[in-house]
Amino acid sequence: MANKSFSENLRNLFGMHQQPDESFFEDLEDTLVEGDLGARTAYAIVEELRTVCRSHNLSGRDQITAALTDLLSPWAQEYHFEIPDGKVSLIMVFGVNGVGKTTTVAKMASHFISKGVSPIVLAAADTFRAAAIEQLQHHGDKTGCRVIAHQHGADPSAVVYSAVDAVRSTGGGLVIADTAGRLHNKENLVRELQKIDRTGSGRADSGCYKKVLVLDATTGLNGLRQAEVFHEHIGIDALVLTKYDSTARGGTILSAGKELSIPVAFIGTGEKYQDLETFDAKRYIREFLGDTSR
Repeated sequence: MANKSFSENLRNLFGMHQQPDESFFEDLEDTLVEGDLGARTAYAIVEELRTVCRSHNLSGRDQITAALTDLLSPWAQEYHFEIPDGKVSLIMVFGVNGVGKTTTVAKMASHFISKGVSPIVLAAADTFRAAAIEQLQHHGDKTGCRVIAHQHGADPSAVVYSAVDAVRSTGGGLVIADTAGRLHNKENLVRELQKIDRTGSGRADSGCYKKVLVLDATTGLNGLRQAEVFHEHIGIDALVLTKYDSTARGGTILSAGKELSIPVAFIGTGEKYQDLETFDAKRYIREFLGDTSR
């Protein structure tokens, strides 16, 4: 999961410093910033680690890595969806243009199909972006999911309303809604999503409406800024990180966990429908810290 060169930097750091002296902590802070944690988060981690190392007289890579794992683990939280039978569930998927949102909707549908969820309806609620509806219909054909779509420029909330009604008429199931990532300004986008949010919360069964933000794992702290805006105005239940390959350093997960307490549901690792992994927090922490021994 984690970036190889970033992990190597951490391993090299332990090789350069036999004892956790002041230069070690300074270098560690710089390395964590390079891992997309952000200066504020990296500083907080290093300050806590410095205190732990001194109070428990820790030294050596194994002891320090164990302490660092303990510090980071609470910020890497997993999210697991529960789609109950006989209920109408709705997942609203949002995020800025270019993060792979529509493809992620299709991957999520494929994932839930593999878990036996049926029926699954895709709502083409991005009625503004050119070819967004057609792209989702293509994914619907490939995954075998029904797609509910209105014409270009239609009210996105009406699309979600129709999709939820379609699922309700079958006695329950799951709607995954693809939404717009950009209108002509941020305020308009937020208002549009808030309108869809009101529709979703009013139409899905109690406890069965979830909001998922898709982030590009390669964008670093810009992703955290996006999460802050969406979380403030709409609320986020879980994250999905796309493009999580050798170029992603992954610190956004820890920053979002620490700053916003948002868990992670999935990691996108490729272009195929099956290239969507359920987030494994323990594995993520190990690989983020360069531990490939387990």
